[in-house]
Order: sequence, then structure tokens, then C-alpha cells
Amino acid sequence: MSPREKKLLIFFASAGFIVLNFLGFGFFQTKRLEVMRARDQARQQLDTAEMYRASREQVQPQMEWLAAHEPEPAANQDVQTKLQQLAEREAQSVGLTIKSQKPLPTDATEGRHYHRAKIELAVSGTEEALYRWFDKLNMPDQLRAATFIRLSPNQQDDTKIDCRATVEQWFVPLPPSA
Repeated sequence: MSPREKKLLIFFASAGFIVLNFLGFGFFQTKRLEVMRARDQARQQLDTAEMYRASREQVQPQMEWLAAHEPEPAANQDVQTKLQQLAEREAQSVGLTIKSQKPLPTDATEGRHYHRAKIELAVSGTEEALYRWFDKLNMPDQLRAATFIRLSPNQQDDTKIDCRATVEQWFVPLPPSA
């Protein structure tokens, strides 16, 4: 082989070596970035898990309370009917006059464990009767509460109060297969 051919062969070998190094560097650089992203993601998951573990002691009593008081799964219409009957029965038992009742759309947001049946009532009666009625309706251990209350004086009788209230019942919906 002539010296010129040897120089040309060395030149091509050097050029090939340099090109392979650039390609290899690019490949390893992308792999390095992937590994760094995976490491950062794993670190975030670890931080989240440690945060949950740290807050577990604070949340544990609440989880136990929910487990002890969680209602049986029920159909939306059944819960709303029972809520309406309960509110009506309790209002009459304390001496309130029911002016109107209106079932509201159930809050059935996808992905939530609890749904909420709602009913809006307009009642009239004495202040004491209203307080007793709310006392009977607001039952945290049964996941029921009056979430909206608007009081106004009665136009015909100064001893009575008109009240518009929204009562909600949290419940576990039936599984889709049922």
C-alpha cells in the first residue's frame, strides 16, 4: 500500500471514529436524560408516599370514623325519597308548616366515593321549632346535614320565621353492575 493510501485509510478511519463518537454521544445523552427523568419521577413518588405516611397519624381517626359510619350502598332515588320523608316528618313533629318541597339534582360526580342527594324545603314556624328541626336533621354520624339555610321574618305573623333550607344526604351509590 502506498503512503497516500495509508493516509487516506487513516483519514477515513479517524472520520468514522469521530462520527461514531458523535452518534454514541447523542444516544447516551438521550439515555441519560431518560434516566434522570425516571429518577426525578421516582423521587416525587417517594416524597408523596412519605407525605402520606407522615399525615397518616392525623387522618387515621377520620378513616376509622368513616369506616364505622359508612352507609350501605343505595339507589339515588331511594335515598332522596327517604330524605324527603324524613325532613317532612321531622318538620311536622316539631310544629313547622311546610310551604314547598323540591328535590334537587343529585351530585353524582364521577370518581367520587360519596354522592349527595339534595332536597330544598321552604318551612315556616317559630325559632325554637326551627332549631329543633335542624338539630334532628343535622346528623354527622348518618352523613346528613342542612348545607344552606336562609331565614327571613314571616310577613303575616311576627312570632314566626320563614326558612328556606337545603338538606343533603351523603351516600354510597350502588355499583354499576347492580
